[in-house]
Amino acid sequence: MEREYSQEQMAGDGAQRGGETGQAISPGDYVRIAKRRKWSFILPFIFVVAAAVAVALLLPPKYRSSATILIEEQEIPADFVTATVTSFAEQRLQQINQRIMSTTKLLEIIESFDLYKKMRAKRTTEEVIAQMREDVHLQQISTEVMDRRTGRATVATIAFSLSYEGKDSPDAVQRVANRLVSLFLQENLEVRERQTAETSEFLEEEMQRVRKELTAIEMTLSDFKERHISELPELLQVNIQGLSNSERSIERLEEQLRSIKEREGYLQTQLASLSPFMENSDRSRLQMLETELVSMKTRFSDDHPDVIKVRAEIGAMKTKMASDSNGRDSNPEEPDNPAYVTLASQLASSRSEIKSIHLQIKEFRKTKAMYQARIESTPRVERTYKELVSRQMNIQAKHNDLTRKHMEATVAHGLEKGQKGERFTLIDPPRLPEKPFKPNRLAIMLIGAVLGIGVGVGWAALREFSDQSVRDVDRLTLSTGFPVLGHVPNILTRKDRRRIMIRRLTSVSTAVLVVVAGITVFHFFVMDLNVFWAKLGRKMVMP
Repeated sequence: MEREYSQEQMAGDGAQRGGETGQAISPGDYVRIAKRRKWSFILPFIFVVAAAVAVALLLPPKYRSSATILIEEQEIPADFVTATVTSFAEQRLQQINQRIMSTTKLLEIIESFDLYKKMRAKRTTEEVIAQMREDVHLQQISTEVMDRRTGRATVATIAFSLSYEGKDSPDAVQRVANRLVSLFLQENLEVRERQTAETSEFLEEEMQRVRKELTAIEMTLSDFKERHISELPELLQVNIQGLSNSERSIERLEEQLRSIKEREGYLQTQLASLSPFMENSDRSRLQMLETELVSMKTRFSDDHPDVIKVRAEIGAMKTKMASDSNGRDSNPEEPDNPAYVTLASQLASSRSEIKSIHLQIKEFRKTKAMYQARIESTPRVERTYKELVSRQMNIQAKHNDLTRKHMEATVAHGLEKGQKGERFTLIDPPRLPEKPFKPNRLAIMLIGAVLGIGVGVGWAALREFSDQSVRDVDRLTLSTGFPVLGHVPNILTRKDRRRIMIRRLTSVSTAVLVVVAGITVFHFFVMDLNVFWAKLGRKMVMP
């Protein structure tokens, strides 16, 4: 006979039940627990799976349209035409992305395609713009290439993908992606052309400014040369040579002057030993009277009778000598001694030469002083002159460099206008999305199934380990410490059999519904059943 104990009585037998707690559970016990707690597992599993299916089916679909754009190098080799756009592709991509992701452009796209209707009705414009920025994705495609300059492998961006995700229709998502791609391509062309145009304009302005500076420095240098034409460094050797020639000329003239002065002294000595006149009594008388007149003038005045008498006698003597000369000597005071006249003539010639040499020496000394002044001024002039020439050369070199760069920039601008430089080429245009990109309904359902299994197992284990009921003879014996003498079998009534039948039918129906739901989900969200059977048939036919 089976004895029944209440939970309070069994709680009092704690010491005896301590051995029961440490008893191992056999696989048969797990089977019996599973049968006994099957509804504790099935009901939470069905609830969680149903919730996951509902979430997967109720989440709005989100489509994605992507495009791939290739970054192509310029067609003309860089050795012939150098591009003026020096920024790297990665930097230019980020700059273009920032321009396109600006609030003005994004708001224009949103209003043009009527995007985010519900969101615009409930949220601010800034939140809508932020959401669109999150839905636009730019991903660079890089690879290792060989750098020609260093000869080493380096990572370079060769392409990039641009995609847009939206909850609107697939056609709207594709059109938005097309608009974004066209904006990228157009912005790249405009940026490169604008940069080359600005570079060309800047170089032209700089070239004009430097040309004005060059003209100004050339005029300054020309004026400086005119003011210091004879003091320039280029004429230093000429000035030194001129100074040397002047010094040699002065030395030569001084030597010549000494020689002529010696001759003058000799002539004077010779002339002093000769009488200017030939031997003549009248002339002697005239000289004596003139000497007496001079002596008398020192003692008497001009009105003294003796002075007047001697003067009259001198006049008469001169008249007589003039009449006696028969025209041979018009001036009785002029020397008539030929030797004296010859020496006097040579002396006068020597004195004339001396005077001429003095003048020449004076001129040469002026010339020497001039050359000396030029040579002394040359270092000071040379410093200023070199500064001006250096400035002219620097400005000329800068002007030549700017001219060359301006020509290269003009050619590069033509290269960009002709789209022959580095450019973005659309190799994979945005396609119409055939299925949603998000959410992954199958993954959500699988996660729900796993969570359902976990929740069902947890709930069944919780109910089992919190139930203190004794369900077999061994546990009862261990719990009470008394042997079991007999037990009453389970008696099934007609109501119990009907309940069991209903449970079985419910279980079978639930299983059928789960199978049908799984097939439906597989057909609509994983793979078409016709395609699946076709693939399965091909695999079975293939050896």
